[in-house]
Amino acid sequence: MWDTIAAHIASVTGETITVNNHQSVGGGCINQGYRLNTNNGSYFVKLNQTCLRDMFAAEALGLQQMWATHTIRVPKPIGTGTVGNYAYIVMEWLDIGGRGDTTAWEAMGRQLAQLHRPVVADKFGWECNNTIGSTPQINTWTADWGEFWATHRIGYQLRLAKRRGGQFPDGERLLGMIPELLANHKPQPSLVHGDLWGGNASVTGDGEPVIFDPATYYGDREVDIAMTELFGGFSPTFYQGYNQVWPLDPGYQQRKTLYNLYHILNHFNLFGGSYGGQANRMISELLRS
Repeated sequence: MWDTIAAHIASVTGETITVNNHQSVGGGCINQGYRLNTNNGSYFVKLNQTCLRDMFAAEALGLQQMWATHTIRVPKPIGTGTVGNYAYIVMEWLDIGGRGDTTAWEAMGRQLAQLHRPVVADKFGWECNNTIGSTPQINTWTADWGEFWATHRIGYQLRLAKRRGGQFPDGERLLGMIPELLANHKPQPSLVHGDLWGGNASVTGDGEPVIFDPATYYGDREVDIAMTELFGGFSPTFYQGYNQVWPLDPGYQQRKTLYNLYHILNHFNLFGGSYGGQANRMISELLRS
């Protein structure tokens, strides 16, 4: 298997690649991760079932689009494919894992704002569906942001949650209110990371900010900022850096709950447990707003 993956790397890079060894490392919640050491340096390889090849292809596309902006560092994707019983994605190896200092986090905020700033798309969505964790994420192009969020984010997650046995008695009422909640907010479609919690952000040994494991699409930039606050872990200087480049719009504090409801519903669909109760509390809060 590893020789096949090395041959794929060689075909992309034009280098002669010889495998020295591989080491198991963290691959996230759903994947197996490895450091592949070769004569030409190291690469990061994630493995999963062959049926998930499209998931890796979408991840590689998202990373490539973010990489091409030359704003914030992401692991450069090398390629995806299947070998034996596995699908794989290969990307450059980055020595990450440090939390960095306040300067690094301020730089991360500035660079994220620079990623969000360019106007590239005129609708919300993306060129293909991808995943949020292991849950499908629907990215059908939609002109209206409120419609996109109601249909392809909250509505989709509520349907999945009901199939799982979740009880969300006010869910349909909230869906009907989302256009009203977002009526006075007209965001531009920004290229967003889409899953920016603390576990998907780090700093290299040289102090360079890095974000990874994206669930990319074109959406309201505030979805990324909201998720950084959901589970914590981001320095206050991160937000200072972001607002130096592009201050958040009025009303963000109210929209934040609506945006983070998507992730809490997804956590219910992935893990069950108390996330259902948390989602219902968030729905109640939004209906009172």
